[in-house]
Amino acid sequence: MANVPFFTLNDGTKIPCLGMGCWMGGPGGGERVYEMCAEALKCGYRHFDTAAGYGNEEEVGRAIRDSGIPRSEIYVTTKLGSPDHHRVKDAFEESLKKLDVSYIDLYLMHWPQGTIYPRSSVYREPTPFRSFMGPEEHPMYIETWKEMEKLMQTGRVKTLGVSNFSIKTLEHLLPHCEIIPATNQVELHPCLPQTELKAYCEAKKIFLTAYSPLGRSTFLIEDATIKTLAQKVNTSPAQILISWAIQRGIITVPKSENRERMRANMTLVSLSAEDMAVVDALHQKPNMHKSLLVYHDKEAPGGVFGWTYEQLGWNLVLGGVVPTD
Repeated sequence: MANVPFFTLNDGTKIPCLGMGCWMGGPGGGERVYEMCAEALKCGYRHFDTAAGYGNEEEVGRAIRDSGIPRSEIYVTTKLGSPDHHRVKDAFEESLKKLDVSYIDLYLMHWPQGTIYPRSSVYREPTPFRSFMGPEEHPMYIETWKEMEKLMQTGRVKTLGVSNFSIKTLEHLLPHCEIIPATNQVELHPCLPQTELKAYCEAKKIFLTAYSPLGRSTFLIEDATIKTLAQKVNTSPAQILISWAIQRGIITVPKSENRERMRANMTLVSLSAEDMAVVDALHQKPNMHKSLLVYHDKEAPGGVFGWTYEQLGWNLVLGGVVPTD
């Protein structure tokens, strides 16, 4: 196994601070996902991050089983889909069956908003019959979390967390928790460093996990500031971005299907305080503080999956978001 540090979560369990993200840019991925995970295991990865909504839990689980590596040495994260807020137990059992890995290390609520689909529809396929539930509709995420807490009694999940939660939604959730979320997985990279959310979560003993830590496409990889710093310390831009996040105490799950980049991404570099400050300041440049992802609503700008930024508690304005394509 590669020399990847572990972080200790608020329930005493340990998580590798670097993992392999399994979102393939679209649902599914089939054999591509299997081959990516199989290669990642050979490279030393022991942390895999998937979700019901990714449509590839079966391939991730198969790669883990076929590796012959003891289950206890591999950390598996998956997520409750938005259409399943009203059927938490059944959704968890379905994910566990697809992964076929005996237990799940970390189970996250993928989004605070629930979604209603006709039972005959497939979650991962867009449908005109989709209905987004408002913040006051039931089950609210507090009720969903209560159902997730019951899963701990099964002994088949070790740790619970959330994803895409803000200070606002956490402030609403936490007073009702018997189990405090161990992690909050959010979009996080130098253009969206999540500084206030990080401070809040640290005060509550909740780790942040960075998804899309390399941004989207080559926007950050090709950024002049990041490339100059990479040349200075004789490493790759991706290694700068990953090391910057982990050095901030953030769990990081980049994705790559390329063997050499997989290996390189696992080689963390120690950045000086001066180097960290350079990356920290990147989002302060004109037009640089923004989301780099494409899930922002086209039909209702200023929102995501039926909720406005205000309802989500996201400190974003339309001008701070890269247009979807």
